[in-house]
Amino acid sequence: MPRFRSQVRLAFELIAFVLCWSSGFIGAKLGAGSASAITILMWRFLPLTVILIVVAVTAARTSWRGLAVRDVARQAMIGVLSQSDYLLTVYYAIQLGVSSGTTALIDGVQPLVAGALAGPLLRQYVSRKQWLGLCLGVSGVAIVTTADAAARTGVAWWAYLVPFLGMFSLVAATFLESRSRTWVAPAVSMTVHFTTSAVIFTALAVSVGAAKPPAELSFWAAITWLVALPTLGGYGLYWLILRRSGITKVNTLMFLIAPVTAVWGALMFGEPFGPQTALGLAVGLAAVVIVYRGDTSSTTLCARSADTTEAAKPAKCGT
Repeated sequence: MPRFRSQVRLAFELIAFVLCWSSGFIGAKLGAGSASAITILMWRFLPLTVILIVVAVTAARTSWRGLAVRDVARQAMIGVLSQSDYLLTVYYAIQLGVSSGTTALIDGVQPLVAGALAGPLLRQYVSRKQWLGLCLGVSGVAIVTTADAAARTGVAWWAYLVPFLGMFSLVAATFLESRSRTWVAPAVSMTVHFTTSAVIFTALAVSVGAAKPPAELSFWAAITWLVALPTLGGYGLYWLILRRSGITKVNTLMFLIAPVTAVWGALMFGEPFGPQTALGLAVGLAAVVIVYRGDTSSTTLCARSADTTEAAKPAKCGT
């Protein structure tokens, strides 16, 4: 019974993560018509940061005890890579005309990059069956990308390169977090990440004269969407699943983000969704199943060192 409950909880977390993370691309599309990317990102993080700082000072003070300056600095760098750099490229690509589905699809190559680097950098080795699943997932992404890009015209070719920069930033942030030997409470890490992003985006918005939010209701609806779903839901679950299941598995879920985003885009914005997209979704699902069933814990090694605290270790080391 405990094992069944654990599997149900894991399934719920995975489904919630995919839905929440893909909602970020939709939220970017919702706000793109009413304000610039910098304005949206500033107001996405600024109010939430104020709330988190108040919580940190009042209710979560004990979570900060024992942290060195270098630990906070590492979390700040993770925030720059995983939020500031990543989100800026996503929003900029969408404002250049790249569809939400295609932007998510380009991010879909993360698992292969992460899988290739996990062994030499983290000693989290990928089994042959998992490599099969990773390659299959990339095939699914390619299927949907081809269909989506072919259906759109008037977008500069270099606009499709912008999301790749964000993809590499998120991969770098993931490895930086995985190599950390100090366990940092989620409330602390998210506060540092959000504060860093709020400072960066506010400074950028003020410098270009884009800090004033528009009065349109659609803008604030998009901000509410972005704070509730991708920021608190998707981002929080990403780091939770990373710590519990390992870098290969959490990044494999990215194969599902693109097709799911394509479905959202078709339903909400009328973006193209044809047989190729449906095929890509099916291939992505198959890839996730293969990777999660292809775990070979006996051939993997812990990414954490022996002196790491028990609370900091993933629930199943080396997966």
